[in-house]
Amino acid sequence: MLEVDGVTVRYGPFLALDGVSLNVARGEIVGLIGPNGAGKSSLVRAVGGLIVPASGSIRFNGAVIDGRPAHQRIGLGLSIVPEGRGLFPQMSVLENLQMGAFSAAAEAEVQGRMDRCFGLFPILAERRRQLAATLSGGQQQMLAVSVGLMSNPGLCVLDEPSLGLAPIVIQQIGATLKRMRDGGLTVLLVEQNARLTCDVADRIYVMQSGRIRYHDTPQALFRNPEVLESFLSV
Repeated sequence: MLEVDGVTVRYGPFLALDGVSLNVARGEIVGLIGPNGAGKSSLVRAVGGLIVPASGSIRFNGAVIDGRPAHQRIGLGLSIVPEGRGLFPQMSVLENLQMGAFSAAAEAEVQGRMDRCFGLFPILAERRRQLAATLSGGQQQMLAVSVGLMSNPGLCVLDEPSLGLAPIVIQQIGATLKRMRDGGLTVLLVEQNARLTCDVADRIYVMQSGRIRYHDTPQALFRNPEVLESFLSV
C-alpha cells in the first residue's frame, strides 16, 4: 500500500533522511522506532506531503504521489495523525471530528464515520460537547486518532501517539490499534515507545541518524542482542 524508496530529506546542510526505504502492505501494522532526532517525523512529513524530499520516491496504492499536496493525499486515502495531536483546542469533540471529515459529501456518511470512532473510543461519545482543550491527555490522543479516521483512510500514519501518556492509556491505544487493523485499516506506527510497537506491530523498522538500521519481526528483533541494547533499552 505504501512504498518509500530511497527518500532523502535535507534542511539546508543538515541531512535528516539518507536514502530511506520501507514498505507497508495492506492490512499490516508496521512500526518505525528510533530515538529522538532519528528522522522519524521527517519521514512522516515527507509521506504526508508537508515537505519535499531532495530525492527518492513515494508510492501509495501503486501510484507515485511525489509532488501531490497534502490535501490530495488525504483524498487518496492517506491520513496523518501528527505528533502533538493537532487539535482545535477551542472546538468541541464533535466539531473536531467534523473538521476531520471535511471531504465527506453526505451528512449520513459523516455520522457513520463518527459512530465508528465512538465505537473505538466510547469516552469521546460521552464528551462529544466538551472542548478539546479540557480533555485529558489520553482523551485528546483518542480524539486525534479519531479525527484522522474521519477522512475514511486506507492507511493511517500515527506519529508518536503514546507521547506523554500514562502506561494504562498506552495499553488502551495499543488495543485500539489492533481493533483498527482487524477492521481493515492499515497502520504505520511511528514511535519511540518500543514496548508498544513490539506489542502491536507485524514488522518493525529501526531508524537511527536518518537511516534504516534494522528491519524484522518483533520476535526476531528481541533475539538480536545489538538491537536490544542499542534500541529497545533492555
